[in-house]
Amino acid sequence: MRILVDCRYTRYPRHDGISRFAAELTRALAPLAQAAGHELVMLVSDEAQLAMLPELPWELATAPTSPRELTIARRLNAFAPDVVFSPMQTIGSWGRRYGLVLTLHDLIYYRNRTPPRDLAWPIRLMWRLYHLAWWPQRLLLNRADEVATVSETTRELMRAHRLTDRAITVVSNAADAVEADPDRAQPPSRELVYMGSFMPYKNVETLARALHLLPGYRLHLLSRIGDADRARLEALAPADALVVHDGVTDAEYGELLDGALALVTMSLDEGFGLPLVEAMVRGTPIVVSDIPIFREIGGDAAVYADPQDVTGVAAAIRALDDAGEWRRRSAASRLQATRFDWDRSARALLELLERVGRRG
Repeated sequence: MRILVDCRYTRYPRHDGISRFAAELTRALAPLAQAAGHELVMLVSDEAQLAMLPELPWELATAPTSPRELTIARRLNAFAPDVVFSPMQTIGSWGRRYGLVLTLHDLIYYRNRTPPRDLAWPIRLMWRLYHLAWWPQRLLLNRADEVATVSETTRELMRAHRLTDRAITVVSNAADAVEADPDRAQPPSRELVYMGSFMPYKNVETLARALHLLPGYRLHLLSRIGDADRARLEALAPADALVVHDGVTDAEYGELLDGALALVTMSLDEGFGLPLVEAMVRGTPIVVSDIPIFREIGGDAAVYADPQDVTGVAAAIRALDDAGEWRRRSAASRLQATRFDWDRSARALLELLERVGRRG
C-alpha cells in the first residue's frame, strides 16, 4: 500500500502545533509502515520543509493556501497513492482516486471566532464567516473516508454537533521523550512558565492578575508576543513579575520547564493542550483551568482552578509551595505523560490508514 502524508503544513525553520503533529507522526509512522510492507511518501510544498522532516521519499506540490488547492486531488492522483492522510481538513478532494483521512483538531473557533492574528485579512474574513455555522465543516469532513482527531474530548464534541457521519479515530498529540530525573526536587525559586498564544480565549490576563497575590513569583511568557499584548499584560501584572521571552528555542524551553515550579495556563478552551504534556514528561507540575480537555490530558496529576477566579488561581499555584505536594504532583505528571506517545499514536494512525486503504 502506498501512503501519502500531507506535510505541506510544516513550518520552517520552527514547528508550530500542526507542523509538529504532522512531522512527529510521520517520523513514528515510518518504521511501522515499513515493517508492514507499506510505502510511505511525504507531500511537501517547499524543499526547505525537508529539513524539518524525516528522511523519506517525497513529492512536491503546491502550498495548501494556494488557489490551486481546490483541484489538488487531480495532481495527487498522479502520485498513485492508495490513501492520503492530511493533518488538516481543508485539502482539496475533487476527483480523487484514493482513500482520504482528514483531521479536525478542535472546535475552538466556533466559540471564539477571533481568527489568528498572523493571517492576512481576506483569510481572517473567510475564517469568521466559515465558523458562523456548522454545515461548512460537515461538508469538509464528509468528503473523507474516515476522520481523525487528537482527543476524546474533541471526538465527543464532534459527535454532539453531528459534524460528520464518518468514523472518528483519536490520533493523539504527544511530546518528545526526555530523560527526566525521577528524583527531581522542588526548585528553590518560584518561576512559572506559560507557553501559548495570547489570543483572548487563552485568558493569560487571569495569570497576570494572579501575580498580585503571589509575591516572589515570576511568570515567564515564552511565545512570540506583539507590542499591544505585551503592554496590556505588563499593565495587569506587578512590576518585574513578568519575564517576556518573545520566543524560545526547544532547548531553552526545556531548560525553563526543568527549573520551573509549574507550567500554568488558564485557557477557556482548547483542542488538546500540548504544553501540558511537554511539562509533565519532564516532571514539571501543571496548574490549569478546570475544563474537560485539561481533565483528559492532566488526569489526577494536574492542579485545577476556575479560570475566572483570580484568587482561586493564586491558591492553586501556592499549593505547590509544599515540597511534599510538589514531589507528588511531579511523579504523577511523569506517569500521566506516558499516556501520550508518538509511537502509540502512529500505531492508531496506521490501523486507520490500512482500514481505509483496503477499501480501495
